[in-house]
Amino acid sequence: MAIDTIKKTVEWLEQLHDYQVTVTFHGGEPLLAGPEFYKEALPLLSDGLRHLEPTFAIQTNLWRMTPELAKIFAEYNIPVGSSIDGPKEINDSQRGEGYYDRTFEGYKIATENGLDVRFICTFTADSYEKREEIFKFFMDNGLTLKLHPALPSLRDNEPEKYALAPEKYGELLVYLLDMALLHMNKAVIMNINDLCRCVFTRRGNVCTFADCMGTTFAIGPDGGIYPCYRFVGMPEYVMGNVHDNPSQEEIESTKAWRLMQEFKNYVDENCKSCRHITYCRGGCPYNAIAPTGGEVKGVDPHCPAYKRIFDEISDRLDTEMFEEPPAGMGGYGRSRRRAKPGITALMHKIVMEK
Repeated sequence: MAIDTIKKTVEWLEQLHDYQVTVTFHGGEPLLAGPEFYKEALPLLSDGLRHLEPTFAIQTNLWRMTPELAKIFAEYNIPVGSSIDGPKEINDSQRGEGYYDRTFEGYKIATENGLDVRFICTFTADSYEKREEIFKFFMDNGLTLKLHPALPSLRDNEPEKYALAPEKYGELLVYLLDMALLHMNKAVIMNINDLCRCVFTRRGNVCTFADCMGTTFAIGPDGGIYPCYRFVGMPEYVMGNVHDNPSQEEIESTKAWRLMQEFKNYVDENCKSCRHITYCRGGCPYNAIAPTGGEVKGVDPHCPAYKRIFDEISDRLDTEMFEEPPAGMGGYGRSRRRAKPGITALMHKIVMEK
């Protein structure tokens, strides 16, 4: 992305938004831009959007991390997201030989220079069977875990080969909920924290579980505006270009915007009886729309997994909050019966940390 596109992005956001903004450098591989790009881009964004109190993040494989880049990011308190799928053998079987070593070389440079690095772990149909080993790897190494399920490929002749089925994804989330409770002071599982926070606050707080239309945009290398980063490079989802400084009205007149609204309306109608609708919102629009070729035919295919884990959290919370203690024991009896920390303890920990 050229610096001129950064300048045009600032101009566009200045006239479009009046609330706090987070800018995430994504890819491709954003470190390919090099230190000179960030030395110029970050002050432009930070100063130009000062009234919007900008914060920053970056998603990178870390292979091109240098002390110079790390110090630049540390100056702006930029958290780093990367990807590791577990121990070296498991990771490299999914991502290619040498991936693990190169990523951890960059991780060492990043952390030695004051950066906070968190890893996304992609679970496939194969690695799901090794979930205990993967969880132990993250916990033993003190790494924050955020998981993604492998989705059916849109480009492969065998789209389901590595995909994690929704039913297994749901069971994986319940397993990680149990692990989060069992190792509350040792393991940090971002998905479980986010899911519990959704139930506790009754609203979505990460992009998968939120009404993101109109509050989330992605800017492509040429300045193209998309509903989110996952649509970048798909011409049918372009909603304008920052070089043209489109107004909110012009954005809302595009086919892509109308498609996102169609998805929103579909959720309102078809999920209205679901107890989790206020914070699930049908899951990710991309997951629902992209595989159909741009038609709204249903919600996120991982709906069964989301319902499984939201039911689990809600039911456990209800049990802990409202179960009757043995006669004559009052609240003391309730606490004695529950020897291990439960959902309420985890909720308290999450809220305090937030």
